[in-house]
Amino acid sequence: MNIKSIVLVAFAMSVIQCSQKEETPLATLYVGTYTDTESEGIYKLQFDTANGKIVSNNLAAEITSPSFLAISKDKDFLYAVQETNDFEEGAGAVTTFSIENDSLKKLQTVSSKGAHPCHISISPTGNKVAVSNYTGGNASVYDVSADGILTGPSAIINHNQIDTTKTAHTHMAQWLNGKIYIADLGLDAVLGYEMNATGEATPSSVLELPEGAGPRHFTGAHSGKFLYVINELNSSISVFEKDATGKFKTIQNESTLAADFKGESFCADIHLSADGKFLYGSNRGENTIVIFSVDQQTGRLSLVDRESVHGNWPRNFTIDPTGKYLLVANQKSNNITVFKRDVEKGTLTFLHEEAVSKPVCLVFL
Repeated sequence: MNIKSIVLVAFAMSVIQCSQKEETPLATLYVGTYTDTESEGIYKLQFDTANGKIVSNNLAAEITSPSFLAISKDKDFLYAVQETNDFEEGAGAVTTFSIENDSLKKLQTVSSKGAHPCHISISPTGNKVAVSNYTGGNASVYDVSADGILTGPSAIINHNQIDTTKTAHTHMAQWLNGKIYIADLGLDAVLGYEMNATGEATPSSVLELPEGAGPRHFTGAHSGKFLYVINELNSSISVFEKDATGKFKTIQNESTLAADFKGESFCADIHLSADGKFLYGSNRGENTIVIFSVDQQTGRLSLVDRESVHGNWPRNFTIDPTGKYLLVANQKSNNITVFKRDVEKGTLTFLHEEAVSKPVCLVFL
Protein backbone atom coordinates (compact mmCIF):
# COMPACT_ATOMS: atom_id res chain seq x y z
CA MET A 1 0.00 0.00 0.00
CA ASN A 2 1.47 3.39 -0.99
CA ILE A 3 1.50 6.53 1.15
CA LYS A 4 -1.50 8.03 -0.66
CA SER A 5 -3.58 4.91 0.03
CA ILE A 6 -2.58 4.91 3.69
CA VAL A 7 -3.64 8.55 4.05
CA LEU A 8 -7.00 7.85 2.39
CA VAL A 9 -7.66 4.86 4.65
CA ALA A 10 -6.77 6.86 7.76
CA PHE A 11 -9.06 9.69 6.64
CA ALA A 12 -11.92 7.28 6.00
CA MET A 13 -11.49 5.72 9.44
CA SER A 14 -11.54 9.13 11.11
CA VAL A 15 -14.75 10.01 9.27
CA ILE A 16 -16.34 6.74 10.43
CA GLN A 17 -15.25 7.40 14.02
CA CYS A 18 -16.68 10.91 13.94
CA SER A 19 -19.93 9.57 12.50
CA GLN A 20 -20.13 7.00 15.26
CA LYS A 21 -19.60 9.69 17.88
CA GLU A 22 -22.39 11.77 16.36
CA GLU A 23 -24.74 8.78 16.57
CA THR A 24 -24.14 8.42 20.32
CA PRO A 25 -24.39 11.94 21.76
CA LEU A 26 -24.33 12.73 25.44
CA ALA A 27 -27.77 13.10 27.02
CA THR A 28 -28.42 15.83 29.58
CA LEU A 29 -29.97 14.67 32.85
CA TYR A 30 -31.36 17.12 35.42
CA VAL A 31 -31.52 15.99 39.04
CA GLY A 32 -33.90 17.43 41.64
CA THR A 33 -32.76 17.13 45.28
CA TYR A 34 -33.51 17.97 48.88
CA THR A 35 -31.28 20.79 50.09
CA ASP A 36 -31.43 20.29 53.87
CA THR A 37 -27.86 18.92 53.94
CA GLU A 38 -25.15 19.29 51.28
CA SER A 39 -27.15 19.71 48.07
CA GLU A 40 -27.61 23.22 46.67
CA GLY A 41 -30.43 22.64 44.17
CA ILE A 42 -30.73 21.22 40.65
CA TYR A 43 -27.77 19.35 39.18
CA LYS A 44 -26.95 18.73 35.53
CA LEU A 45 -25.34 15.43 34.58
CA GLN A 46 -24.07 14.33 31.19
CA PHE A 47 -24.95 10.71 30.44
CA ASP A 48 -23.14 8.75 27.73
CA THR A 49 -25.77 6.58 26.05
CA ALA A 50 -23.04 4.51 24.36
CA ASN A 51 -21.76 2.98 27.60
CA GLY A 52 -24.09 4.16 30.39
CA LYS A 53 -21.46 6.30 32.09
CA ILE A 54 -22.06 9.64 33.77
CA VAL A 55 -19.24 11.86 32.50
CA SER A 56 -19.98 15.16 34.27
CA ASN A 57 -21.91 16.40 37.30
CA ASN A 58 -22.41 20.10 37.98
CA LEU A 59 -24.76 22.43 39.85
CA ALA A 60 -27.25 23.85 37.34
CA ALA A 61 -29.36 26.09 39.59
CA GLU A 62 -29.31 27.04 43.25
CA ILE A 63 -32.83 26.55 44.59
CA THR A 64 -34.48 25.22 47.75
CA SER A 65 -35.51 21.53 47.71
CA PRO A 66 -36.49 21.09 44.03
CA SER A 67 -37.99 17.66 44.68
CA PHE A 68 -39.79 17.33 41.35
CA LEU A 69 -39.01 18.65 37.86
CA ALA A 70 -40.80 18.81 34.52
CA ILE A 71 -39.49 19.87 31.11
CA SER A 72 -41.66 21.42 28.39
CA LYS A 73 -42.23 19.44 25.20
CA ASP A 74 -40.18 21.92 23.15
CA LYS A 75 -37.37 21.58 25.74
CA ASP A 76 -37.23 25.35 26.19
CA PHE A 77 -38.37 25.45 29.82
CA LEU A 78 -37.90 23.54 33.05
CA TYR A 79 -40.33 23.80 35.99
CA ALA A 80 -39.34 22.88 39.54
CA VAL A 81 -41.32 22.72 42.76
CA GLN A 82 -39.79 23.96 45.98
CA GLU A 83 -41.06 21.48 48.57
CA THR A 84 -41.44 23.90 51.48
CA ASN A 85 -44.18 25.63 53.44
CA ASP A 86 -42.52 28.99 54.05
CA PHE A 87 -42.60 30.73 50.67
CA GLU A 88 -45.83 32.68 50.97
CA GLU A 89 -48.69 32.28 53.46
CA GLY A 90 -47.65 28.76 54.45
CA ALA A 91 -47.22 27.55 50.87
CA GLY A 92 -44.39 26.16 48.79
CA ALA A 93 -43.22 27.53 45.45
CA VAL A 94 -42.81 26.82 41.75
CA THR A 95 -39.85 28.14 39.78
CA THR A 96 -39.63 28.52 36.00
CA PHE A 97 -36.29 28.24 34.20
CA SER A 98 -35.46 28.78 30.55
CA ILE A 99 -33.12 26.16 29.11
CA GLU A 100 -30.35 27.83 27.13
CA ASN A 101 -27.65 25.51 25.75
CA ASP A 102 -28.46 23.03 28.53
CA SER A 103 -28.01 25.79 31.13
CA LEU A 104 -30.82 26.99 33.39
CA LYS A 105 -31.82 30.66 33.68
CA LYS A 106 -34.36 31.52 36.37
CA LEU A 107 -37.38 33.41 35.03
CA GLN A 108 -39.85 33.50 37.94
CA THR A 109 -40.94 31.97 41.23
CA VAL A 110 -44.60 31.86 42.27
CA SER A 111 -46.56 30.42 45.17
CA SER A 112 -47.80 26.84 44.76
CA LYS A 113 -50.89 27.83 46.79
CA GLY A 114 -50.39 24.91 49.14
CA ALA A 115 -47.80 23.47 51.51
CA HIS A 116 -45.05 21.09 50.39
CA PRO A 117 -45.57 20.74 46.62
CA CYS A 118 -44.22 17.32 45.64
CA HIS A 119 -45.09 16.87 41.94
CA ILE A 120 -45.42 18.96 38.80
CA SER A 121 -46.66 18.04 35.32
CA ILE A 122 -47.34 19.72 31.98
CA SER A 123 -50.47 19.20 29.88
CA PRO A 124 -50.08 17.49 26.46
CA THR A 125 -50.83 20.83 24.75
CA GLY A 126 -48.16 22.55 26.84
CA ASN A 127 -50.42 25.40 27.93
CA LYS A 128 -51.13 24.17 31.48
CA VAL A 129 -48.98 23.17 34.45
CA ALA A 130 -50.36 21.26 37.45
CA VAL A 131 -48.72 21.27 40.88
CA SER A 132 -49.65 18.82 43.65
CA ASN A 133 -49.36 20.17 47.20
CA TYR A 134 -48.94 17.19 49.53
CA THR A 135 -49.56 18.78 52.93
CA GLY A 136 -51.84 21.41 51.42
CA GLY A 137 -54.17 18.71 50.11
CA ASN A 138 -54.80 20.52 46.84
CA ALA A 139 -53.58 20.84 43.25
CA SER A 140 -52.98 24.18 41.52
CA VAL A 141 -53.37 24.50 37.74
CA TYR A 142 -51.53 27.36 36.01
CA ASP A 143 -51.73 28.79 32.51
CA VAL A 144 -48.46 28.86 30.53
CA SER A 145 -47.66 31.74 28.19
CA ALA A 146 -45.54 31.47 25.04
CA ASP A 147 -42.46 32.62 26.96
CA GLY A 148 -42.92 29.87 29.56
CA ILE A 149 -44.19 32.16 32.31
CA LEU A 150 -46.87 30.79 34.65
CA THR A 151 -49.99 32.83 35.38
CA GLY A 152 -52.86 32.11 37.74
CA PRO A 153 -53.52 29.57 39.05
CA SER A 154 -56.69 29.33 36.97
CA ALA A 155 -57.91 26.52 39.24
CA ILE A 156 -57.15 25.21 42.71
CA ILE A 157 -58.58 21.72 43.13
CA ASN A 158 -59.10 21.29 46.86
CA HIS A 159 -59.48 17.80 48.32
CA ASN A 160 -59.64 18.85 51.96
CA GLN A 161 -63.45 18.87 52.13
CA ILE A 162 -64.06 15.62 50.24
CA ASP A 163 -63.73 13.27 53.23
CA THR A 164 -63.93 14.57 56.80
CA THR A 165 -62.57 11.32 58.25
CA LYS A 166 -59.34 11.36 56.22
CA THR A 167 -56.60 13.91 55.56
CA ALA A 168 -56.07 14.80 51.90
CA HIS A 169 -52.53 14.41 50.55
CA THR A 170 -52.44 15.12 46.81
CA HIS A 171 -49.35 13.42 45.39
CA MET A 172 -49.64 13.56 41.61
CA ALA A 173 -51.76 15.39 39.04
CA GLN A 174 -51.52 14.29 35.41
CA TRP A 175 -53.52 14.68 32.19
CA LEU A 176 -54.88 11.50 30.63
CA ASN A 177 -57.47 11.12 27.87
CA GLY A 178 -58.32 14.82 27.98
CA LYS A 179 -58.95 14.85 31.74
CA ILE A 180 -56.78 15.62 34.72
CA TYR A 181 -56.39 12.85 37.30
CA ILE A 182 -55.10 13.40 40.83
CA ALA A 183 -53.68 10.65 43.05
CA ASP A 184 -54.54 11.41 46.68
CA LEU A 185 -52.57 9.30 49.14
CA GLY A 186 -54.69 10.36 52.10
CA LEU A 187 -58.05 9.68 50.48
CA ASP A 188 -57.08 6.31 48.95
CA ALA A 189 -58.37 7.42 45.58
CA VAL A 190 -57.46 8.77 42.16
CA LEU A 191 -59.94 11.51 41.25
CA GLY A 192 -60.69 12.60 37.67
CA TYR A 193 -61.72 16.12 36.62
CA GLU A 194 -62.97 17.78 33.47
CA MET A 195 -61.33 21.15 32.74
CA ASN A 196 -63.39 23.71 30.80
CA ALA A 197 -62.11 26.54 28.60
CA THR A 198 -61.87 28.95 31.54
CA GLY A 199 -59.83 26.49 33.60
CA GLU A 200 -62.55 25.43 36.03
CA ALA A 201 -62.38 21.82 37.22
CA THR A 202 -65.49 19.66 37.51
CA PRO A 203 -65.34 16.23 39.23
CA SER A 204 -65.99 13.44 36.73
CA SER A 205 -64.82 10.16 38.27
CA VAL A 206 -63.37 8.48 41.36
CA LEU A 207 -61.05 5.48 41.20
CA GLU A 208 -61.15 3.92 44.64
CA LEU A 209 -58.15 2.06 46.06
CA PRO A 210 -58.12 -0.38 49.00
CA GLU A 211 -58.31 1.21 52.44
CA GLY A 212 -54.84 2.31 53.50
CA ALA A 213 -53.29 1.74 50.06
CA GLY A 214 -51.99 5.31 49.69
CA PRO A 215 -51.93 5.91 45.90
CA ARG A 216 -48.84 7.93 45.03
CA HIS A 217 -48.04 7.93 41.29
CA PHE A 218 -49.67 6.47 38.19
CA THR A 219 -49.05 5.95 34.51
CA GLY A 220 -51.31 5.16 31.58
CA ALA A 221 -50.75 2.60 28.84
CA HIS A 222 -50.36 4.08 25.36
CA SER A 223 -53.81 2.96 24.29
CA GLY A 224 -55.40 4.91 27.14
CA LYS A 225 -57.33 1.79 28.10
CA PHE A 226 -55.24 0.84 31.14
CA LEU A 227 -54.06 2.78 34.18
CA TYR A 228 -51.37 1.61 36.61
CA VAL A 229 -51.31 3.10 40.13
CA ILE A 230 -48.47 2.50 42.57
CA ASN A 231 -49.57 2.58 46.20
CA GLU A 232 -47.08 3.86 48.75
CA LEU A 233 -48.51 2.54 52.01
CA ASN A 234 -49.43 -1.08 51.19
CA SER A 235 -46.64 -1.59 48.60
CA SER A 236 -48.79 -2.59 45.67
CA ILE A 237 -49.69 -1.76 42.10
CA SER A 238 -53.36 -1.52 41.09
CA VAL A 239 -54.38 -2.03 37.47
CA PHE A 240 -57.47 -0.30 36.10
CA GLU A 241 -59.19 -0.96 32.78
CA LYS A 242 -61.52 1.45 31.00
CA ASP A 243 -64.91 -0.12 30.33
CA ALA A 244 -67.39 0.55 27.53
CA THR A 245 -68.80 3.56 29.39
CA GLY A 246 -65.35 5.18 29.72
CA LYS A 247 -64.97 4.45 33.44
CA PHE A 248 -61.91 2.79 34.96
CA LYS A 249 -62.50 -0.45 36.88
CA THR A 250 -59.97 -2.37 39.00
CA ILE A 251 -58.86 -5.62 37.37
CA GLN A 252 -55.72 -6.49 39.38
CA ASN A 253 -53.76 -5.71 42.54
CA GLU A 254 -50.17 -6.94 42.81
CA SER A 255 -47.70 -6.68 45.67
CA THR A 256 -44.38 -5.03 44.82
CA LEU A 257 -42.49 -6.85 47.62
CA ALA A 258 -40.88 -10.27 47.83
CA ALA A 259 -42.96 -12.78 49.78
CA ASP A 260 -40.17 -13.29 52.32
CA PHE A 261 -39.40 -9.60 52.87
CA LYS A 262 -39.56 -8.52 56.51
CA GLY A 263 -39.75 -4.92 57.63
CA GLU A 264 -41.24 -1.64 56.46
CA SER A 265 -41.26 -0.58 52.82
CA PHE A 266 -42.99 2.20 50.89
CA CYS A 267 -43.45 2.50 47.14
CA ALA A 268 -42.39 5.65 45.32
CA ASP A 269 -42.34 5.81 41.52
CA ILE A 270 -43.72 3.90 38.52
CA HIS A 271 -42.85 3.87 34.79
CA LEU A 272 -43.69 1.91 31.66
CA SER A 273 -41.02 1.15 29.08
CA ALA A 274 -41.50 3.05 25.83
CA ASP A 275 -42.83 -0.05 24.07
CA GLY A 276 -45.34 -0.64 26.90
CA LYS A 277 -44.11 -4.20 27.47
CA PHE A 278 -42.60 -3.73 30.94
CA LEU A 279 -43.67 -1.88 34.09
CA TYR A 280 -41.20 -0.82 36.80
CA GLY A 281 -41.80 0.35 40.38
CA SER A 282 -39.50 1.49 43.21
CA ASN A 283 -39.61 0.14 46.79
CA ARG A 284 -38.19 2.25 49.62
CA GLY A 285 -37.22 -0.14 52.42
CA GLU A 286 -36.86 -3.31 50.40
CA ASN A 287 -34.70 -1.01 48.24
CA THR A 288 -35.54 -2.64 44.93
CA ILE A 289 -36.94 -1.97 41.51
CA VAL A 290 -39.74 -4.46 40.85
CA ILE A 291 -40.24 -5.51 37.22
CA PHE A 292 -43.48 -6.73 35.63
CA SER A 293 -44.27 -7.75 32.08
CA VAL A 294 -47.47 -6.26 30.64
CA ASP A 295 -49.92 -8.33 28.63
CA GLN A 296 -50.57 -6.15 25.59
CA GLN A 297 -54.13 -7.43 25.20
CA THR A 298 -55.43 -7.60 28.77
CA GLY A 299 -53.13 -5.06 30.45
CA ARG A 300 -52.49 -7.49 33.30
CA LEU A 301 -49.12 -7.78 35.02
CA SER A 302 -46.83 -10.79 35.53
CA LEU A 303 -43.80 -10.62 37.81
CA VAL A 304 -40.47 -10.78 35.99
CA ASP A 305 -37.87 -9.95 38.63
CA ARG A 306 -36.76 -7.48 41.27
CA GLU A 307 -33.36 -5.82 41.35
CA SER A 308 -31.50 -4.23 44.25
CA VAL A 309 -31.06 -0.49 43.71
CA HIS A 310 -27.54 -0.66 45.21
CA GLY A 311 -28.51 2.19 47.47
CA ASN A 312 -31.00 3.24 50.14
CA TRP A 313 -34.48 4.72 49.71
CA PRO A 314 -35.07 4.82 45.94
CA ARG A 315 -37.32 7.71 45.00
CA ASN A 316 -37.90 8.53 41.35
CA PHE A 317 -36.19 6.66 38.55
CA THR A 318 -36.10 7.08 34.79
CA ILE A 319 -35.37 5.19 31.58
CA ASP A 320 -32.87 6.95 29.32
CA PRO A 321 -33.85 8.18 25.82
CA THR A 322 -32.41 5.05 24.14
CA GLY A 323 -34.36 2.70 26.42
CA LYS A 324 -31.15 0.77 27.15
CA TYR A 325 -30.58 2.09 30.69
CA LEU A 326 -32.52 2.72 33.88
CA LEU A 327 -31.27 5.22 36.48
CA VAL A 328 -32.40 5.39 40.12
CA ALA A 329 -32.25 8.31 42.60
CA ASN A 330 -31.42 6.88 46.04
CA GLN A 331 -32.25 9.60 48.55
CA LYS A 332 -30.71 8.25 51.78
CA SER A 333 -27.52 6.78 50.32
CA ASN A 334 -26.81 9.94 48.29
CA ASN A 335 -26.24 8.21 44.98
CA ILE A 336 -27.67 7.68 41.53
CA THR A 337 -27.31 4.11 40.30
CA VAL A 338 -27.19 3.11 36.64
CA PHE A 339 -28.51 -0.19 35.26
CA LYS A 340 -28.29 -1.79 31.84
CA ARG A 341 -31.81 -2.73 30.70
CA ASP A 342 -32.48 -5.84 28.64
CA VAL A 343 -35.06 -4.49 26.21
CA GLU A 344 -36.31 -8.00 25.37
CA LYS A 345 -36.61 -9.40 28.91
CA GLY A 346 -37.05 -6.17 30.90
CA THR A 347 -34.40 -7.20 33.43
CA LEU A 348 -31.75 -4.91 34.93
CA THR A 349 -27.99 -5.30 35.45
CA PHE A 350 -26.14 -2.92 37.78
CA LEU A 351 -23.33 -0.92 36.14
CA HIS A 352 -22.11 1.82 38.48
CA GLU A 353 -23.10 4.75 40.70
CA GLU A 354 -22.67 8.53 40.91
CA ALA A 355 -22.53 10.51 44.17
CA VAL A 356 -25.26 13.17 44.51
CA SER A 357 -26.58 14.52 47.82
CA LYS A 358 -30.21 13.52 48.45
CA PRO A 359 -31.31 12.96 44.84
CA VAL A 360 -35.08 12.72 44.39
CA CYS A 361 -36.12 13.34 40.77
CA LEU A 362 -34.43 12.45 37.47
CA VAL A 363 -35.48 14.06 34.17
CA PHE A 364 -33.74 13.72 30.81
CA LEU A 365 -33.73 16.73 28.52
